[in-house]
Amino acid sequence: MTQSERYYDEFSHTYEDQRHRGYHKMLDELEVEVARRYMQGRVLEAGCGTGLVLERLRPHVDEVVGIDLSSGMLNHARGRQLRVAQATVEGLPFPDESFDGVTSFKVLAHVPGIQEAMAEMARVTRPGGHLVLEFYNRRSLRHLVKMLKSPSRIGKGYVDTDVFTRYDSLADIDAYLPDSLERIAIHGVRIITPVAQLHDLPFVGPLLARVERRLCESKWASHFGGFLIVVLRKRA
Repeated sequence: MTQSERYYDEFSHTYEDQRHRGYHKMLDELEVEVARRYMQGRVLEAGCGTGLVLERLRPHVDEVVGIDLSSGMLNHARGRQLRVAQATVEGLPFPDESFDGVTSFKVLAHVPGIQEAMAEMARVTRPGGHLVLEFYNRRSLRHLVKMLKSPSRIGKGYVDTDVFTRYDSLADIDAYLPDSLERIAIHGVRIITPVAQLHDLPFVGPLLARVERRLCESKWASHFGGFLIVVLRKRA
């Protein structure tokens, strides 16, 4: 078992503790809203975790499938009656062109072999299909805060710096794309939120969430999202 597997197996015990309120609820809702615009038919989530996003997408497409590195995370996903498998993004266990769409959130920043992962996700996508992929943005307030703050505790034995993490610019992301993919849109999530705890405050939290939702649609402001959602299309 790799260090990353152990890290996420430990994280799986507490991953959903704060996901249904405040800051994390906002993130999940914005990610699903963006994905729903482009996902149809048979959809793969690369790095599905406990299945929170996949479960929300399921009513809006024909079929959902998920993969994840962590058996602990997948146990929760299976509890939601989701079709999932243990695999890495760099080695997807599916035939060529077997999905109409692929999504991935909060995962690709932790994948060292990002170009291999991009090639694999492109391989399993049908021509004309879309990929909605999230990266950590180097040009963001979130990145600045992360550089200044102390590591956050994850479970009993880890902190968030124990797992590989990469912050990219949009130019970096474009350089990762295989020739078969073209970028058609970007969306930014967490653009002006300095710390997650603000979303727990009365009045402040709901106001901040409304502003973040509006900025997510701004072509200019999206470039500064802490989470940069890149929408790609596979060339026919």
